[in-house]
Parts: sequence; C-alpha cells; structure tokens
Amino acid sequence: MGTVLLVDDDRALRDALGQTLELAGHEPILAGSYIEAKDHVGCEFDGIVISDIRMPGKDGFALLDYTQSVDPGLPVILLTGEGDVPMAIRGMKAGAFAFLEKPCPTEELLDTVTRGLRSREMALENRRLRAQLEGGDAAARLIYGISEAAEGLRARVRRLAPLPADLLVHGPTGSGAPKVAEVIHLLSPRAGLAFEKRAAASLDDDALSEALAKAGQGTLFLDEVANLPQATQFALISSLEAGSETRLIASSYRDLGAEVAAGRFNAELFYRLDGMRVRIPALRERPDDIPVLFDHYVRLACEQSSLPVPVITPEVVHDLMARDWPGNARALMNAATRFAMGLSDDESAADLGLVEQVARFEKTILIDALSRTGGNATEAATLLKLPRKTFYDKLQRHDIRAESYR
Repeated sequence: MGTVLLVDDDRALRDALGQTLELAGHEPILAGSYIEAKDHVGCEFDGIVISDIRMPGKDGFALLDYTQSVDPGLPVILLTGEGDVPMAIRGMKAGAFAFLEKPCPTEELLDTVTRGLRSREMALENRRLRAQLEGGDAAARLIYGISEAAEGLRARVRRLAPLPADLLVHGPTGSGAPKVAEVIHLLSPRAGLAFEKRAAASLDDDALSEALAKAGQGTLFLDEVANLPQATQFALISSLEAGSETRLIASSYRDLGAEVAAGRFNAELFYRLDGMRVRIPALRERPDDIPVLFDHYVRLACEQSSLPVPVITPEVVHDLMARDWPGNARALMNAATRFAMGLSDDESAADLGLVEQVARFEKTILIDALSRTGGNATEAATLLKLPRKTFYDKLQRHDIRAESYR
C-alpha cells in the first residue's frame, strides 16, 4: 500500500480511479492538471505518479519530463487513449515506468501500481543506503544490507574491532569473511598499520614467519584457518604465546570445534580464536538485503566495465528473492555481473569466447548511444567518435535499427 499521485483533467474518471485506489488500501492524491500535480513531485515523495497523457496546457509528457528532471527514480505510469500505441512507446522511451490503456481493468491497474510502488521503495532504500555508505564508518561503507541481521553484524564488528584480542570470523562459503576482517582492522586502533591477507592452506612455517613480519603491529588475516597445516598451527601458537605484536583474525566456514574433536585442528589455537567470534549470517537469513546487494553489485560491474546501468525490474527482484543462494554474496555478485553484461542467468562470460564477449560489449554501447540520442544515428556516431559509415556497419552487424530508439 502506498501513495499515488493521480493526474487527469477528467474529474469523473479521476474520482473513479481514486476510489478504486482507495478501496485497495492506497492513498490517492488527486490533481487535475500539470500545475496542480508538480508541487507534489520531489525527491522525498515516497509514492508514484499516474498521469493521463492528453490534458489541456502542459500534458502528461511534460509532467513525465519534469518528474525525470527532479527524480529519475520516481515511477510515472501514463494513461493513454485506445489506439495510442505510438504515443505510449514515446512515453516509455522518455522514461515512463509503464502505460495503461483506458479504460483500464482494475486488476491491471492495481498490479501496475503495486509494481511501481515496489520499484519506488527500492529506489529510495538504495538511495538512503548509498548516503549512509558515503557518510558512515567502514562498517557502514563496506558491510551492505538493510536487514536486522546486517545491522547486528555491523554492531558486533564495531564492538569487537577496538579490542586487542585475536578473533574468528565464521560464516558460510561466499559470505564475505575477508571483507568483514578488513572492516574490523579499519575500525581498530591498528587501522593505519599493515593488513596482511593470506590463504591458510598455503602457509608453511617460513611463509607464516614472513606474513607475521609484514603485518608487524598491524593485522594478519588467515582465510579458512581450518586448512592451516598442523605443523604451521603449532608454529602460530608458539608465535602468539611468545608475545607476537600482530593481531590475528582468522576465518572459517567449518565448525572448528568439530575439527578439534576430530584431531584436525589445534585445541589451543581454537580456544584462542573462539573467545572473540563474529558470525556472518547466510544470505537466506536476510532476504531483505538481496535487492540492495544486487543493485550495488550491478552498479559496480557497470562502473568497472564502462557499461550503462540496466533497469532492475520488480520481476528481476522477485526472481532473486525466490532463490536460496547457497553461494551467498559471492554467487549474488556473479549473477549481478552477468546481468550487467546482458547475459542470461545460465550463461557466464567464461562460457563465451573473447570475440563474443567483445561483441556483446560493443552492442551494449551502441544501444546506449542510440538511447541517449533518441535514435539519431548521426548524433550517436558523433557521441562515440566513429565515422558514420563505421557506425552504420556496426549497427548492421549487430542487427540494430536506429529507428527503434526514437
């Protein structure tokens, strides 16, 4: 349920649609013109806009343009007359969230409104989170999520980071233990000193001594400490008991208590680490974080590859939320990277050859240029600094029609 700004110069239709929305539990705000509606539009408006296209004076397209200029993340649903398909297409290319043809079936109206409100809620939450990340400490900037579980993780990290004790980060595979360990270091009094990361399985006595020397008075992070060779476990205990100046943070997805019972892990090292423990919840325990994390990973992938950020529709979010994610954040990041590259979920960049990957990237750039120039091929070619013939050859090669983006 949410707020809906309904704009239509036909009072009878406006009142009827408003009543339909109200009966469905929404809070309609009724306006009869562009002038009356624009004062309600703003970055903090937590609802959506439904506007008729044909209105006296400034029409629905003018309201759409104004809304896009104020807040591109505010969904606008356009109402069109019967047969106004070209007009509807124009609206969608201008950034409309959806269009409905009058008279609109109640079920279709309410379903579209629900999708729009979900999209708005996600946009506002992501915006709030990005502001928090930009202005907060390392825990706020680097440990993502809006759930109680994510906030609890940040709170425990903040509480334990200033302490001098060694500690264990415990979480399922792919949950991001190295990142959590780094946050603990950044929030500790040792933040300005070295943070050395090592895969425990690769360490013999000499490599351990080298890692401790490099860490100095800073922090040594051992990833998956259960894989530390037994001889190196004894060497590590000896170094720690001798008064090593290095703080040790270790991670494991295994039950180290069970490893001790099975004789595979040193009991002294276990008890030294287990006194201070940070548990990372699995992604299935915090489903509210899935859309936020996915949005972050998609933006990151697009930034790294210079790709335009694709629209994450409610349907995409629904599909993400329906999965169990046994691979946790790492698997979600992989899915986001595929999504950013325009790959289907059963494809990956690794499945494609270099030529195919480059072709997909090139096609994405061409489409983005045409979208930004309203289908004007000459302007798009200029934008990409390509000769017109080369640009047209590329369009033909990728079966792209410039007029489809007008």
